[in-house]
Amino acid sequence: MITVRHSQDRGRADFGWLDSKHSFSFGSYYDPEYMGFSALRVINDDVVQASAGFDTHGHRDMEIISYVLEGTIEHKDSEGNVQTLPAGELQLMSAGSGIYHSEYNGSNSETLRFLQIWIQPNEFGKKPGYQQKDFGQESGLTPIATPNGRAGSLHIKQNAELHQLILEPNSSLKYEIKPGRKLYIHQVKGKLQVSGTRLGEGDGASIESQDFVEFKNEHQTPATALVFDLP
Repeated sequence: MITVRHSQDRGRADFGWLDSKHSFSFGSYYDPEYMGFSALRVINDDVVQASAGFDTHGHRDMEIISYVLEGTIEHKDSEGNVQTLPAGELQLMSAGSGIYHSEYNGSNSETLRFLQIWIQPNEFGKKPGYQQKDFGQESGLTPIATPNGRAGSLHIKQNAELHQLILEPNSSLKYEIKPGRKLYIHQVKGKLQVSGTRLGEGDGASIESQDFVEFKNEHQTPATALVFDLP
């Protein structure tokens, strides 16, 4: 079964310095039908104005992934990490027993756009951790985060995998779903068909009780999506 969450149906919070679209309930946006999906708790599409950002605040026992789409993030945390994330890079912060951090737009003239993703862990109270990597723009499926850090991916504290999918024009790819697993697709750029279901930018699709899905790009520009393989 494939259930689509259309981009225009997402929650929204506009604070002037931040314009955020929420795929799931977050902050003041609450929808009991969209509290998360499996271990996936948050996908926020955040646009941050120049020289603005999130002041120092705390998290614990959450796997927090940031995927920069436009601009640059300036990151600082209580573990001593001071990092810059340009467009295309991904960051995984394991909050563990507790961490404080700030995230700012590193430009004084350009906006920052990034996806903020929260995944609930299956290990609690562990030492906080920080990982960052640029996975490039290779066609096909690229593992971004896995439980064992395989193939150079980020190590996530959950029995979940996150893949970057890039499909060139007029191409397709089949993805096998293991028994008992679920998928969530977030369309980042371009248009995609998922087993005949059409997704546009910002759309999401939850997939349950299927053995496989087939991704197709029948358009003239590449399509980029995030594929979450969840327990």
